[in-house]
Amino acid sequence: MITMETAEKALKTVYLGVVAEQLNLGVNPLLAKIEQTSSDVWGKDVVKLVSYGINGGISSGKETDDLPKASGNHYAQLKVELKNLFGSIEISDKAVRASENSSGAFVNLLNAEIEGLLKASKLNFSRMIYGNGTGVLTKIKNVATGALTKINVDKATGLFPGMIVDIVTPSGYVVGEGLKVVSVDMNAKAITVESNPVGAILASDNYSLIVQKSYKNELTGLGAIFGAEDLLYGLSKTQNPWLKPSVNAVNSTLTAAMFQKAIDEGQEKHGVSEPDIIISSYDVRRAMVDYLSFSRLNVDYMSLDGGYKALTFNGIPWVADRFVDAGSAYILNSADFKLHQLCDWRWLEGNGGKILRQIEGKPVYRATLVKYAELICDRPFAQSMLTGIDTTLFI
Repeated sequence: MITMETAEKALKTVYLGVVAEQLNLGVNPLLAKIEQTSSDVWGKDVVKLVSYGINGGISSGKETDDLPKASGNHYAQLKVELKNLFGSIEISDKAVRASENSSGAFVNLLNAEIEGLLKASKLNFSRMIYGNGTGVLTKIKNVATGALTKINVDKATGLFPGMIVDIVTPSGYVVGEGLKVVSVDMNAKAITVESNPVGAILASDNYSLIVQKSYKNELTGLGAIFGAEDLLYGLSKTQNPWLKPSVNAVNSTLTAAMFQKAIDEGQEKHGVSEPDIIISSYDVRRAMVDYLSFSRLNVDYMSLDGGYKALTFNGIPWVADRFVDAGSAYILNSADFKLHQLCDWRWLEGNGGKILRQIEGKPVYRATLVKYAELICDRPFAQSMLTGIDTTLFI
């Protein structure tokens, strides 16, 4: 007979390993290449000592000259709090009882819930990798209230039906909380949400949409590394120039030379190793394929860890992601990134080690996945980005 105890056992012993592997390798090609480690985790923080520059105690001289002065490596301490990543599933008591005499129906029930959790978690995790840690999905243009509230936004790429979002002011004050997205119009850059049951939704064109309760609680992604915000990992970019990556606003038609120039400048100016992955928007990747075909050059592909397929540029894998802004591309050394974590994905346990807990006042049980982690780049200066790539000539 199928019971809640059966569901508990299945979630712990069967599903956890599959879910963890999918969320570690199946999110996107970049995360699949990034090492995940528990090193440098101290309590609730990642505290990491990194070196920059070179050892200056070198010289060439005569055999009777004084030996060179010692000048050791330069070190800096990065400190940032681990982020709390959650994902929940819910199973009703009625659904479990309806399948108690059918193991097949029970498995289908759990599979459907886990697949839904994986889909949502992958999208959210992938978005965070490219975000700036604030949780901001998009800026709001205007709001039209009614039975359903229509919100016009700057971009709708990271919004999906079923998401729960908040509206925040520039200072972080929540003016619309727990709004469920009903539909998304990508072309019109508009969404509809269920009206706030508490009252009217207040919004203006300088307000933002965020994932529920996530304001400034997300991973420190590429948006923070390449963004204009001065503070990164507790240090000032202005006072520590090695924290600044290269951002080139090319504002010209796509060519292979602009990518090679970015790679060459990294090696020429900073002595960095050749990047091992290029990640662009879809329009840039399409334009590169057309450019190579137009130039009668081979369009080669390769397989990456996690089962991903990639275009290659001079032997460097090139992938596209929906969360990269149009006309942009990242040129990265993935070995410089680490996902520091307190532990891998785990089910949140209550009294007696229970992971399925009844929601108060409802015949529904909830299980929550949790991971405490933060993304750190040891050498931001070794990363580069191209923006303003004009793809119209080729697509």
